[in-house]
Amino acid sequence: MLDSSLREILARYWGYHEFRPLQRDAIDAVLESRDSVVVLPTGGGKSLCFQLPALVDRPKSGLGLVVSPLLSLMKDQVDGLVASGVPAAALNSSLSAAERDRVYADLDTGACRLLYVSPERLVGEGGDRFRARLREYGVGFVAVDEAHCISQWGHDFRPEYRQLGLLREEFPGVSIHAFTATATVRVRDDIVRQLGLREPAMLVGSFDRPNLVYRVLPRTGLKDQVLKVLERHSDEAGIVYCISRREVEAMAAWLDDLGHRALPYHAGLDDATRRRNQEAFLEERADIMVATVAFGMGIDRSNIRFVIHAGAPRSLEHYQQESGRAGRDGLEAECVLIYSGADFLKWRRIMEQSGELTESSRTLLRDMERYAAGTRCRHRVISEYFGQPYPAKSCEACDWCLHELERVDDPLTVARKVLSAVARLQQGFGVGHVVSVLRGRTTDAVTTRGHQELSTFGLLADVPEAEVRGYVDQLTEQGLLARTDGPYPVLQLTAAGVRALKGEGEAVMALYRQPRPEARGRRPEAGRGKPRPEGGEWDGVDPGLFEALRLCRLEIARERGVPPYVVFHDKTLRELARWRPSTPAALVDIHGIGARKAEALGPAVLEVIGDYCREHGVEMDVKS
Repeated sequence: MLDSSLREILARYWGYHEFRPLQRDAIDAVLESRDSVVVLPTGGGKSLCFQLPALVDRPKSGLGLVVSPLLSLMKDQVDGLVASGVPAAALNSSLSAAERDRVYADLDTGACRLLYVSPERLVGEGGDRFRARLREYGVGFVAVDEAHCISQWGHDFRPEYRQLGLLREEFPGVSIHAFTATATVRVRDDIVRQLGLREPAMLVGSFDRPNLVYRVLPRTGLKDQVLKVLERHSDEAGIVYCISRREVEAMAAWLDDLGHRALPYHAGLDDATRRRNQEAFLEERADIMVATVAFGMGIDRSNIRFVIHAGAPRSLEHYQQESGRAGRDGLEAECVLIYSGADFLKWRRIMEQSGELTESSRTLLRDMERYAAGTRCRHRVISEYFGQPYPAKSCEACDWCLHELERVDDPLTVARKVLSAVARLQQGFGVGHVVSVLRGRTTDAVTTRGHQELSTFGLLADVPEAEVRGYVDQLTEQGLLARTDGPYPVLQLTAAGVRALKGEGEAVMALYRQPRPEARGRRPEAGRGKPRPEGGEWDGVDPGLFEALRLCRLEIARERGVPPYVVFHDKTLRELARWRPSTPAALVDIHGIGARKAEALGPAVLEVIGDYCREHGVEMDVKS
């Protein structure tokens, strides 16, 4: 009985006919009042896991309380729920007094089933009075969204989240559920401990996103490298992440001058500008968002075809979360990391100045550094980092598995040249100085120390600087070199490095260089929004009708003041353009169209489909 009831709610309000992996398990945990930690990848449907239970009548139903970190994230989710007929609301600082009064009136009468609040409202000034009022309403369950913010090992740690443990004390009989898209085993354990969860159900989905194509490029000429990616994604949506605000402003201005619809986003902009730029991107009035890490949490634009990191992020958690904003529609998308060893020095300096340079942050940064320099399947590395084995021999969706890296013919000889330079420099200098010596550059730092007289000076003079740095990175990743911590890290030989320097054993596995420009393009179609071979997402879809429906969606979204994805996701548009329904009854069989949307938006959608099919002589109602 419960199963049929849940499916009826799923179809009526969301227009879905099947649960995604782990969704039903997560919903059951809420309905059974059992604490849980739910880790589902970006696009995995984690929000539905705490939204749907609020509509189920049961002995402990009560109010569903959702803790969410961003006002924009709350607004988008509530707008989408209300559009689907779900009685939801948010209480935050963006509301006017009249809007706030309306929310409290709905809470007083029991008309609101799902309430979004910020952690600050719960635990900040006046939080005790607000929590007392919540007890009067009767809370059925608490869902903590973006729960990685609780952990200092997570990638968006927020002190206010750390205080949410008091919810266990003040609502002792209420189940608490933590939701996130990114959490290592260590972060998951920290979430359990900080929230005081009791024997929680641990539900962890796959971290692998097979539709994403990962590439890593040592930075040689950043603008040229960015342009080559953009050439593969003409008129497509994407995000470019930069480390600093200054870099964001410069990159956005440069792209805008080139004719791209690009906007900046960082914490230094005033709230109104940030909100305006984010809305322009979500409403498809801009194609490229150039941003710092401040942008992205809860971003739900499904047709992002590329994410470029114009500088390494500070952790693999950040990278997995940020790159995961590409390809939420399940179609192929490209994720390109363009990095330099200087990025990691910059992060250490930033974190030191902000007081964030802890042992945990150093560890996370080293893990990111190893990924950037690594010469293994990118999908495998990410999966294993999050504690999941990767079963496939080849992902066929990264620079390594696509054979875009070129193998160095005699890696041991090259490695011994690099290791010898480090040894001759008494293991007392950083990467830049070692590279200068190997390339035979007479910089002031080299000549004042007489290092041009060393036997290792100029041993790799004919090798580009980025390539030499790549060798250093790879030898570090293989454990033959190590970098010391501190404001000025220096290179040192490990025990394995000493053995390799002596030519003992097969210490060096292999070394690789990025291919020359003329060697690229083995798979130029990669990352162009095409479905993976097993996907078939565009089979039978009329592209002209899809575009007409997309424009219709855009008009509806602008009339309602919401992002297009709140109206319909691209998957819904593809099904409409594939099956071409002609009646309101046929609309509810389409993925993502529930009863409320069929009633409110059906006439406009059916008119577009009918006009297009008549004009082009296309058959309607092709779904049997």
